[in-house]
Amino acid sequence: MGFLLLSGGAYPPAGAQKAPVAPSYAVTLTAYNAVPEQTDSDPHITASGARSNPEVVAARSRDLAADLPFGTIIEVDGTNASKESCGYDIVAPIIGYRVIADTMNARYTDRIDLLFDTEADYTLAGGRVRNAGIVLGICEGVTVSVVGYVDIRRIPKTQVELAALVEGTGGSLALK
Repeated sequence: MGFLLLSGGAYPPAGAQKAPVAPSYAVTLTAYNAVPEQTDSDPHITASGARSNPEVVAARSRDLAADLPFGTIIEVDGTNASKESCGYDIVAPIIGYRVIADTMNARYTDRIDLLFDTEADYTLAGGRVRNAGIVLGICEGVTVSVVGYVDIRRIPKTQVELAALVEGTGGSLALK
């Protein structure tokens, strides 16, 4: 019995590859906005050189750099997070998948910071309007799972594109 291997081009497609194992990490989840007060003097460019896209970008603490290099696609699960100072359930619909493209201040460890749009506001009880980052708060005990990798120069621009890449819809490579 013989096997014939036909080459039909690069596999996986350029810019994406399947994660060999889906490691998970218990982290503290927080959020930030692309503004100088929460980043550096150029809030529109991440530490990886990618644009600050609040739909898909996340930052990781420096201690996670070896495990979550730039281009790592993560899935966030906050269902078991401590609810005391965590509004995960409220902002979960805008989290989706995220690409690690930024680095946090060295003072933080075991932490993932989600980039949210400065206009992503929620009206809370009593009519108070708060940004998604404030609503999220500090969520301890969140699980982040690696679901794939993407070339940092080719990060999908929208959550729909990123989900299609991960889930393999629309003829894309399924990373998950």
